[in-house]
Amino acid sequence: MKNAITPIPTDEPILRVHDLCKYYPIYSKGLVKRKSGEVRACHKVTFDLRPGETLGLVGESGSGKTTTGRAILRAITPTSGSVLFHHNGKTVDLARMPAGELKPLRQKMQMIFQDPFGSLNPRMTVQQIVAEPLRIHRLAKGSELDDRVVQMLERVGVRPEYRTRYPHAFSGGQRQRIGIARALVMQPSLIVCDEAVSALDVSVQAQVVNLLAELQQEFGLTYLFIAHDLSVVKHICDRVAVMYAGRIVELADTEQLFGDPKHPYTKALLSAVPQPDPDVPMNFELGGEVADLTRLPPGCAFAPRCGECMDVCREKTPQLLTHEGRHVACHLYEG
Repeated sequence: MKNAITPIPTDEPILRVHDLCKYYPIYSKGLVKRKSGEVRACHKVTFDLRPGETLGLVGESGSGKTTTGRAILRAITPTSGSVLFHHNGKTVDLARMPAGELKPLRQKMQMIFQDPFGSLNPRMTVQQIVAEPLRIHRLAKGSELDDRVVQMLERVGVRPEYRTRYPHAFSGGQRQRIGIARALVMQPSLIVCDEAVSALDVSVQAQVVNLLAELQQEFGLTYLFIAHDLSVVKHICDRVAVMYAGRIVELADTEQLFGDPKHPYTKALLSAVPQPDPDVPMNFELGGEVADLTRLPPGCAFAPRCGECMDVCREKTPQLLTHEGRHVACHLYEG
């Protein structure tokens, strides 16, 4: 099906995700494969992302953060839902767009991966790695291509004379800077940072986070920042969406969410953040096991672990509703 393209106002969000779902089927063993269930990796995920904004996407491992990011960029095909991307004054639905028509839009959507070594081809030099997107999209060649590679490497803090080296010759922080250069050389407007600093040392994390903030101001970038380190999220993000079992359970401004969390899961996550004071005891409030996405309980998926669980929580799935200037999916705040 051809994707409809319609003009939208320039003040619209750069990205509008609505009811995004990604399910993975489970098949029975044996000669005859029958579908016996499915894994709801992300389910009815909805949010907007404004130009120049950084939206944090947080939650425990297995909550659906990376799946959501990859489905938005069409690295994987969503099961259902819409991903409206604002591009050149028009909107396109990435979720329904034929794969063959996505290539021109790849220039404006890029990803920075978690593993700075695994995401770089060990058989390619830094020059080849950063230049590859420009070659594929035929945006530059010859001396112009070399100049753009050198300029971008300098901007991210990698010495241009190192561009003939291979990834194994660099530290983790330098490799991640090369990955950032590869993403930015295309001059994108939207970047998905998938745990972009989690594999780095703490001191290097701070350097890369500050670099991302500087690049955002310089190039007018918009970030979807996937992370599990809440201290990093608090530092760089304008708003935060909290995911649990494939759903967004709370979405609020960063200051509002950290200062006055509403959802019991958000409160539990924040209780696990260590305080820079040895006299302050750790008070981790979250018990139980992470929800099994193949056998989610009826009602609220967080109910078996929630200290404020009510009868309605075990029977009815809460919807993401507006409450005191934020969005929260919890029966405590309905009505």
